[in-house]
Amino acid sequence: MPFTSLYRQRRGLDQSNPATQLEHLCSLNIADIPSKHRKTGIICTIGPACDTVETLRQMITDGMNIARLNFSHGSHEEHAASIARIREAAKHHVNPIAIALDTKGPEIRTGLLAGKKEIIVQSGKSIRLSTDKGVEKSGTSTILYVDYENLPRVVEKGSRIFIDDGLISLLVEEVDENSVMCEVENGGVLGNRKGVNLPGISVDLPVITEKDKADLLFGVEQEVDIVFASFIRNANGIHEIRKVLGEKGKNIKIIAKIESDEGVVNADEIVAAADGIMVARGDLGIEIAPEKVFLAQKMLIAKCNLAGKPVICATQMLESMISKPRPTRAECSDVANAVLDGADCVMLSGETAKGEFPKEALCMMHSICKEAEVAFYYTRYYEEIMFNTRKPTDMTHTTAIGAVSAAVSCKASAIVLITTTGSTAALCSRYRPPVPVISVSRNAQVARQLHLYRSVFPLYWSKPRLENWKDDIEQRIQYGVQAGKDRGFIKPGDMIIVVTGWRQGAGFTNTIQVVVAS
Repeated sequence: MPFTSLYRQRRGLDQSNPATQLEHLCSLNIADIPSKHRKTGIICTIGPACDTVETLRQMITDGMNIARLNFSHGSHEEHAASIARIREAAKHHVNPIAIALDTKGPEIRTGLLAGKKEIIVQSGKSIRLSTDKGVEKSGTSTILYVDYENLPRVVEKGSRIFIDDGLISLLVEEVDENSVMCEVENGGVLGNRKGVNLPGISVDLPVITEKDKADLLFGVEQEVDIVFASFIRNANGIHEIRKVLGEKGKNIKIIAKIESDEGVVNADEIVAAADGIMVARGDLGIEIAPEKVFLAQKMLIAKCNLAGKPVICATQMLESMISKPRPTRAECSDVANAVLDGADCVMLSGETAKGEFPKEALCMMHSICKEAEVAFYYTRYYEEIMFNTRKPTDMTHTTAIGAVSAAVSCKASAIVLITTTGSTAALCSRYRPPVPVISVSRNAQVARQLHLYRSVFPLYWSKPRLENWKDDIEQRIQYGVQAGKDRGFIKPGDMIIVVTGWRQGAGFTNTIQVVVAS
């Protein structure tokens, strides 16, 4: 039986199903009202613009699923206070909120300037980049310190060096033992401690810095749910982070941020080793040609989709909303296209951390995602994932496939499942069901981490176990159904797919029921 195309919104349920993607796109109607349930997760970076309990509470109401803390800035004391505020804000919300720690990662930076906050680096002039610590605090427009001692050994004549997110471009003319003479291709204003990028060059920076180790251990202590690991170049970076997290942090999800040419080249091994991927387009757009970034984005998202790993699209998604109440049309299309590419989550950075309109940016992203999900062609996606799935599948995987197929076949309003580890919900998400997957778990961390997966609506069940296991399961199912009713995507008379196990514990999910909501 072919997998029928998704009913895009409630009024479309009785319409004929388009047979091809072109027919589906032709049937789109800008007057239609999108589904009440947004399937794509939204990650918000926490900073001065939103770091109050009141604002965070409103952002959770408006759709924030994961709160990101950027450890490139702030002290442990400041981050601990932010974590406490996030948890306080989330306390009375039905859906749990995950907390993600974003590491600073290994990086190359310039030194301090001699008695100035800024200097002018002029195009056409020459400038020397030195690894000599004697000039670390005395940078000028003719000589700058760079904190990567192997710089003269990894670059050569003709190599390009970018400073300050690519604003300043240098061309290497001459290399000696501890410095590099460059011509300034594109000049500009340069401040202290700016980032340096070496596009196309393999660097031997440490996988994890001492700061990263301290931050990761702090994250374990604070019981964060996710680590966004910066500048991952190969699978070894993931393995090293797991060692640092240790036994106590073994359940923290590690999302590898791919930000370099080397990371893109090694994408397969990184996807296999990590719990998910972030397409970090900021540094990636400096390390590779800007016109190549969209190719990397599509490739990385596709690899994660095939592997069943969550993938996040990030950086400059609604950048103009840092200072303006409305985004550009190009930004709206950028967010929508990330959804159409198959991203599980999209992320806001400066828009919420330091922008003037953090709540407006979140609401705009929420609206764009819902509209984009209408255009997503679920039929082709399901068929291609099925075609690429290695057979035979195990019991839980087979049950997840059956649940998604059944939901479409009977035009169910939701899939409600009981999960211990979250694996069944993640497997359902892999096949991109066109309806919410209401996932009820007794494990609070599992519930929070499930926000990484598209279509999953996680719930935490905190009540004591009932002596009768079947009664306990039924109680949790009813809780999930009621949450769907409260959110407006389950109505009396609707079909619901219920997924449970045949016995208590993890790994026993094998039962699918079709029920009618009362």
